Amino acid sequence: MRFDVITLFPELFAPFLVQGVTRRAFESGQVDVQFWPLRDYADGNYRRVDDRPFGGGPGMVMLAEPLERALAAARAARGVPAPVIHFSPTGRRIDQALLRDMATGPGAVLLCGRYEGIDQRFLDRHVDLELSLGDFVLSGGELPALALLDGIARLQDGVLSDARSHQQDSFEDGLLDCPHYSRPEVLDSADGPLPVPPVLLSGHHADIARWRRERSLELTARRRPDLIAAARAAGRLSKADERFLAQMPPGDSAGI
Repeated sequence: MRFDVITLFPELFAPFLVQGVTRRAFESGQVDVQFWPLRDYADGNYRRVDDRPFGGGPGMVMLAEPLERALAAARAARGVPAPVIHFSPTGRRIDQALLRDMATGPGAVLLCGRYEGIDQRFLDRHVDLELSLGDFVLSGGELPALALLDGIARLQDGVLSDARSHQQDSFEDGLLDCPHYSRPEVLDSADGPLPVPPVLLSGHHADIARWRRERSLELTARRRPDLIAAARAAGRLSKADERFLAQMPPGDSAGI
């Protein structure tokens, strides 16, 4: 798959593509990322890409014309159609279901806005999907674009050392992930020794699986009861899951 990134700051992406486990997806070409520096498509000596908003007000607005030229160049280089994604507070929140869908698709053109925003006429003509990281404001679309690329890259075959790793991630089954422990078996602390839960040392795979499931249910019920409700509505909770949730103290189950 291929992602074409229209941005004022392509250099923000460079370290990300060559570091960490997800670099395997980029180095192998499983996820091909191409950049279209917006100032290369601006006019004049100053390569201006923004101007004051009509109607007054603070900030600057990204001009439609450089964006039109950059998008045309990206589309011509791709040769095949692809959705244009704009990162905006008005967009759908990025979630694991979206990442799974995109991980097997053709990719997209990622539009990274800056300043007060982008001329609405460009957005109306060209944007197919708007995405958001959440209910807060960032300085531009580069960080959401990086988050999207990272989430998609780690779902590609062979990127994670163990193919089962992402299957246990938070949200993969609609719940938060369970706690994890490693060596030493007993950690010294100012509050006294902190041992690993005994069940994890038992070697009893069924007991370990059930313990992990219950801790996942417990954590999700406490922190994200909306996910429990969604899992229940989708039929993803077993009778054993429901029995465990029913016996949780009322203060712990947060509305379950």
